[in-house]
Amino acid sequence: MASDFRRKEQLPELTDRIVASYHDLDLIHHLAHCPLPSSKEVFGIVRDLKEVLFPGYRGRQNLHWANVGYYVGDLVDSLHDRMTEQLCRALRHAHDQSTRTDCEKRGTVETTTDFERIGQERAIAFLETLPQLRETLMADARAAYDGDPAAASTDEIVFCYPGFEAITIQRLAHELYRLEIPIVPRMLTEWAHRQTGIDIHPGAQIGRSFFIDHGTGVVIGETCEIADNVKIYQGVTLGAKSFPKGPDGELVRGEKRHPTVEEGVIIYSSASILGGDVVIGSGSVIGAGVTLTRSVPANTVVTIEKPSLRFREAS
Repeated sequence: MASDFRRKEQLPELTDRIVASYHDLDLIHHLAHCPLPSSKEVFGIVRDLKEVLFPGYRGRQNLHWANVGYYVGDLVDSLHDRMTEQLCRALRHAHDQSTRTDCEKRGTVETTTDFERIGQERAIAFLETLPQLRETLMADARAAYDGDPAAASTDEIVFCYPGFEAITIQRLAHELYRLEIPIVPRMLTEWAHRQTGIDIHPGAQIGRSFFIDHGTGVVIGETCEIADNVKIYQGVTLGAKSFPKGPDGELVRGEKRHPTVEEGVIIYSSASILGGDVVIGSGSVIGAGVTLTRSVPANTVVTIEKPSLRFREAS
């Protein structure tokens, strides 16, 4: 017991050294600032949004036409209040970052921005998109059912398919991205990435009837544009070739870095399509393992020549 006590005597000094590092390594702490969006709250909001989009699947059971209006109304009211707070936090943080202001200095730096009002307006604008999002997601579920003979029903797709889960979260995040909400859209898609192994940036523009089969290892970059009725398989990368730098040595941001995929394209497993100037023409098929850094005309099949196989007797 005495030796355990002596070991614990080191902890105050260790604590002092850790806190001292906060001064030296100031890019990776958030002290003396207004609160960031709460991960717990944001992920709770996502779960309730999925309840609104897909009632009766995962949360409240025994919903029917007589009570669903009350249930969804209560959810929407709660979502409005919680989203307003989290969007307000994100907007204020982005403002503070751009003006080098924090909570300690706010008393001496005047700001006329009403973040709560803006957060509420954008929360309502986002919630207004939910009926249209349901239509789009129904088309995605139908595309998954039509494209996978192993699917027994669209219920199975909503319950079980990681590709459908990932595109659901990305479509929610994309609406927030379009409303110029900082941080929160990326929180959503990275959460989906951890859950599904599918990494889709919230900025990617993805058309209707999109199906990711199997899904693990799929990467879709921020400036990617995908038209309707596209199907991709596991391990596909729609990425960038390189990241140009400006005269100051900083990465150039805001340019198109990721490919455009036109309507009806199929991309098989482990294919990589790289570059913002690359266009995959409508109706094309990109075979497994292909790497492309140039455009492909419409209705083109691109495959790797089959390697020769050698068979020998086991020793």
